[in-house]
Amino acid sequence: MSRIDLKKELKHLYAPSAKAVVEVDVPPLRFLMIDGQGDPNTSPAYAEAVEALFSVSYTAKFMLKRAGGPDYAVMPLEGLWWSDDLSAFAANDRARWQWTMMILQPPFVEAATIEAAMAQVRRKKASPALDRLRLDTFAEGRCAQTLHLGPFSEEGPTIERVHAFIAERGALAGKHHEIYLSDIRRAAPAKWKTIIRQPMA
Repeated sequence: MSRIDLKKELKHLYAPSAKAVVEVDVPPLRFLMIDGQGDPNTSPAYAEAVEALFSVSYTAKFMLKRAGGPDYAVMPLEGLWWSDDLSAFAANDRARWQWTMMILQPPFVEAATIEAAMAQVRRKKASPALDRLRLDTFAEGRCAQTLHLGPFSEEGPTIERVHAFIAERGALAGKHHEIYLSDIRRAAPAKWKTIIRQPMA
């Protein structure tokens, strides 16, 4: 059986060009998700959330594979970002940032598999983040997106391009969405690839 890669099956959503902003229609998709608040660079809760998401996602993948199920690629980390006070973004006050970090799950990964994976991860390493994980469907609908190349600190002009594209066709809606295609522990910041996605009304 060939390996399933949702990034390829959903290429229009996970392989945009950096040269242009495009409109996409994002169908309802199932994610392993966790909510939190605080600076992603310094918050222990953020680091624990990301670790829990990957630990459970990879554990579920290998549980299914050992049981004779399909082999598939674990999807990249994604993040929804917002603040109740928009000035927190303008001032780069990351302590007041709110986020939902998430990893897309294939449709055949059932809730029972996720629960079993969480229990297995918990036996190996207790983490408060595990109790906050949930499997949920996220329906984003009409969005604009493009690919940002470079460090997160230089996303501003890319985000402005996306917002300008939306302003010509409608209005901003929903939460700022980023999809992290690069392993930032291994790749140089200049080569980081991040999808910038924004829902539009």
